[in-house]
Amino acid sequence: MSKHASGYLYRLLKSLTKAEKRYFKIFASRHTIGERNDSLVLFDAIDSMKEYDEKCFLGIFRQNKFQTRPAIAKARLYELTLKSLDAFYSDSSIDVEIRKLLHYAEILFKKSLYDECRKIISKAKKIGEKHQRFSALLDIRKWENRLIEKDSYAGLSFDEITESLDEELKILEELKYYSEFWYIKSRLLMMLNKQGKVRDNKEVAGFKKIIDNTLLKGKEQSLSYEARYLYYKIYSAYFFGIGDYEHAFRYLKKHIDLIEENAEVFNEEPNKYFAVLSNIIYVCTQLKKFKDVHKYLAKLKSLRSALEEEMTEDLGIKFFATSYSAELSSYIQSGRFDKALAIVPEIETGFAKYKSKINKVRAAFFYFNLSVVYFSCGNFSKALYWINQLLNDSSLDEHADFYCFAKIFNLIIHLEMGNNDLLPYAVKSTLRYFEKRNRIYRFESLFFDFINSIQKAKNSKEEFESYRHLHSELDSLSKDPFEKTVFEYFDFLKWAESKRISAGKNQKMHSR
Repeated sequence: MSKHASGYLYRLLKSLTKAEKRYFKIFASRHTIGERNDSLVLFDAIDSMKEYDEKCFLGIFRQNKFQTRPAIAKARLYELTLKSLDAFYSDSSIDVEIRKLLHYAEILFKKSLYDECRKIISKAKKIGEKHQRFSALLDIRKWENRLIEKDSYAGLSFDEITESLDEELKILEELKYYSEFWYIKSRLLMMLNKQGKVRDNKEVAGFKKIIDNTLLKGKEQSLSYEARYLYYKIYSAYFFGIGDYEHAFRYLKKHIDLIEENAEVFNEEPNKYFAVLSNIIYVCTQLKKFKDVHKYLAKLKSLRSALEEEMTEDLGIKFFATSYSAELSSYIQSGRFDKALAIVPEIETGFAKYKSKINKVRAAFFYFNLSVVYFSCGNFSKALYWINQLLNDSSLDEHADFYCFAKIFNLIIHLEMGNNDLLPYAVKSTLRYFEKRNRIYRFESLFFDFINSIQKAKNSKEEFESYRHLHSELDSLSKDPFEKTVFEYFDFLKWAESKRISAGKNQKMHSR
């Protein structure tokens, strides 16, 4: 095992919970040869490291006089750890339970205990059908066929063979719907992540083209739970992408109803529930449905408390990212910046805990909103700090929509801070960025014109006129369905109005 691979072992051991570590030691003790268990010695040595140190590890290895080479010992420990986790989670999910039953069936079949095998297969099938595990049902069908073939089709009619085929084709059809919907959903979300919501008719056509294959009129209710989940996700994402939040809300509501009415099916993947709750909270804030925002936030917090004891790291990361981003966004949209500031320490704790494991786009969403919170509270230096966290991450460059608005917001922060020496350079750099990516829409063009005019303003009258013109143009722009997206990131109109009023007062004072 190379130094690179050693990192895999270290990260695996460090990811274990206290219960998992306790179980590993019990599990590993069963594999002791002689008086000393080398795996436990290695486990304790690596687990005690704050950071992986190969030299330290080799020193421990030589000191304890292991019989194998270091690479082999680490490979064995890695495999033993996975086996212990497999045993620890042997009853953790429906899928694991079905796989275990099929393994039992295989053992019984090889021992020619066919009646016992048939009973196990029947049990697995009931579980698979109840929870709509279609991939597992295909495997179960193979075992049923093997039992049929074993008896050389004795006592079986042609009609029964036909029924068996129909049953399998139905399973395949459900899997086909699921696969098609998954790829359609993924294409939509990729477009949303990379370019953001639509800004012109051409982009609307691009979104529409992707979902045309999902227009299954009258088919919706006959789909499996998982396929219907994806069906609603496709349409909620589509309407979100084109800025039709009323329709997005309807499909998100269907999403939630589906999950809550079939809790037993979705309990194993709570991340699906809180992801939908997070999305509907965001949409409700845009629709000013603040009563619904409070309702869904309460559900999200209740879910967080219910899952506290069984929270895996993966679930913890997803829950942190979705729940706190939804809560932060709702406070910003409703203007409750004191509430937003109150949860900043919790967000910073989450960043410290999960570090690089948070999705890059989600992290950028946090950076932008934290910058907006501090900006709105008049703390421009903190606002600049957070927007720089976003802009300094070059991997986010492809997510054009988000990154573009961050660049413009960066200019506003510098303007407020009076960084007149830095501003001209920042404007040129930002304009060049937009031109290269062909991302200059009406809003961007208007804003660059404004920056140019405010930099040239020679007195308070010209400054007031720049802000008055900006406010007037933004007011008109906010009514454009393709341009209103920009106001979701930051209330540019409200900011322009406050600056216009301030500049107006300043002008009157100087005219006396």
